[in-house]
Amino acid sequence: MAAQIIVFMLIGLFLNLGNSDNVVGKRTLVLVESMSIKETHSMYINSLTGLGYELTIKTADDPSLALIQYGDALFNNVIIFSPSVLEFGGDLKLQDFVDFIDQGGNMLVASSSDGSEILRDLAAECGIEYDEEGTSVIDHLNSDVSDTGEHTLIVADVANMIDSPVVVGNSKTGAPILYKGVGMASYPENTLVFEVLTGSPTSYTYFTDDKITEYPVAVGKQTLLVAGLQARNNARVVFTGSLDMFSDQFFEASVQKSHPGSQRYEQSGNADFTISLTRWVFLEHGVLRVTDVSHHKVGELEPPQAYTIEDPVEYTINIEEYDSGVWKPFQASDIQLEFVRIDPFVRTTLHKKNGSFHTSFKLPDVYGVYQFKVNYKRIGYTYLNSMTQVSVRPYEHWQYERYIVSAYPYYSSAFSMMLGMFLFTFVFLHHRDKKTTKSE
Repeated sequence: MAAQIIVFMLIGLFLNLGNSDNVVGKRTLVLVESMSIKETHSMYINSLTGLGYELTIKTADDPSLALIQYGDALFNNVIIFSPSVLEFGGDLKLQDFVDFIDQGGNMLVASSSDGSEILRDLAAECGIEYDEEGTSVIDHLNSDVSDTGEHTLIVADVANMIDSPVVVGNSKTGAPILYKGVGMASYPENTLVFEVLTGSPTSYTYFTDDKITEYPVAVGKQTLLVAGLQARNNARVVFTGSLDMFSDQFFEASVQKSHPGSQRYEQSGNADFTISLTRWVFLEHGVLRVTDVSHHKVGELEPPQAYTIEDPVEYTINIEEYDSGVWKPFQASDIQLEFVRIDPFVRTTLHKKNGSFHTSFKLPDVYGVYQFKVNYKRIGYTYLNSMTQVSVRPYEHWQYERYIVSAYPYYSSAFSMMLGMFLFTFVFLHHRDKKTTKSE
């Protein structure tokens, strides 16, 4: 484990020295119940320090606490490691945390079975429900061999982890996660919340010493152990019900399920999982930006003042991904372009070409004001929304076809009328009735 901490510290030093285009905010406030967490969770804290984060560690009831001053956030990130705090110090209220997220701040919240009401309220503001105080996640078939008999020390299989390397790094292929704490459930109407780690099909959340008399808040894979939220302003929030998951004890513990014949792992996957998750929530991974957009007619290089209906056009967009301190070309095969007036008239997939995403298509035969629109939303990545407005005009008089095949009947009728009029006029002018005499 010590070698892993050194690796994280070297990575952070390299990124800080070698990268001047850093979008990661390093100012981080850590709220703890007591300063003893600096000892019990030293490996996690040292890993963040090694990655270059400027940690300000304060007790949750510190009277000098403040997140926003004069309308500006004092920190880029907040870590809450104080599950049982009843009230935050200073003038810090629930609304201050909500305003912090609304301003683009990132937050990591770890609760426990003794979680307080204010953390439940904060989670509810983000579409997540913590179970009642005193409850725990229970799994009789997937508890660790070191469990004391309550079956609350859970071995969370990596199969129940989100399949997104940008969020959890390589944890999906590593050792299982040790978890001990309260369970969560998400509000189905909140589409911004996603599951990071769930319980097994045999897990549930309830009071450990009580007989089950009512349906639990969460059962089976609906039991959330870790949940993520990416707000519409790209602020990121992670909630978990286990503070112990970040502890030195869980980082260094071996893992083995209690049933006979289960595989033993010399070290849990908690270190890799929690640090990768923290780097994601603090915007070290999965940040996208558009660096250039171009569009023009096929065969030309510059966009016209206005397009004409049915013009063949080419569209190119450059997208970069911020990953571990470096901007690099984004790799994807599912980015789509829409050509929109009120509704999309054209929807097509962009293909990689010379490091950019490119497509060509024919404009619709309806004139108006349109937008080239790329709206890319995927779990783990910041939302990408690029819109370029253009005008599409109808044909000018000289651009129409002189003779249209479908109008041949009308052409023939017009010429036949002209021919008939000519013949009638010729006959009328040159015809003379025979003269008659009196005798006749």
